[in-house]
Amino acid sequence: MNLTIVEHPLAKHYLTTLRNSSTDNDAFRAAARRLTNTLVLEATRDVPAREKPVETPMGTTTGHILADVVAVAVLRAGLGMLDAVVDMIPHVKVGFAGVQRDEDTAEPIEYYVNLPEVDDASVLILEPMLATGGSLSWAVDKAKEAGATDITALCVVTAPEGVARMFADHPDVRIVAAAADKELNDTYYIVPGLGDMGDRLFGTIDRPEL
Repeated sequence: MNLTIVEHPLAKHYLTTLRNSSTDNDAFRAAARRLTNTLVLEATRDVPAREKPVETPMGTTTGHILADVVAVAVLRAGLGMLDAVVDMIPHVKVGFAGVQRDEDTAEPIEYYVNLPEVDDASVLILEPMLATGGSLSWAVDKAKEAGATDITALCVVTAPEGVARMFADHPDVRIVAAAADKELNDTYYIVPGLGDMGDRLFGTIDRPEL
């Protein structure tokens, strides 16, 4: 199973802040950034790095420079993870994938895609809530169509339905998440989850994530 749950105590701490229904927007955004830091560390564990000679104040040593990385934020909730990725990987190239849910089928409807060159890059797809898996599977499709071959999805919370969808559609894609939750309810919210990530980030009206 290509799913990694980050068990670090800090990840659990920040996830608890996100789950808490009394957390306000500012604290929610801050916790999302900090939790993303822990996910990025795990997601980039196998990213190639080239050697580079480095002059220190005391002599010469061999350093390492991270290879090309592309982050794709699935709009809009993925924006809540993006700042942390850019902070940790300043040379990262950034793409955006916009999708909304069909209210009858719960399948994704594309409205915007803008990706940088992804050939030979490690691609991180930022999709905090892996609920039905429709939006993440669609975003991976777009990355692969653009030439991506090394793809990792960063999720805050997953549901069994979304994980199963990803394993069926894209078994080669690694998923790094902070939690694997119990189920989806009849309106496609993850239970126990944390509510709607996008709405809690931006202070808008509740609507389920895909």
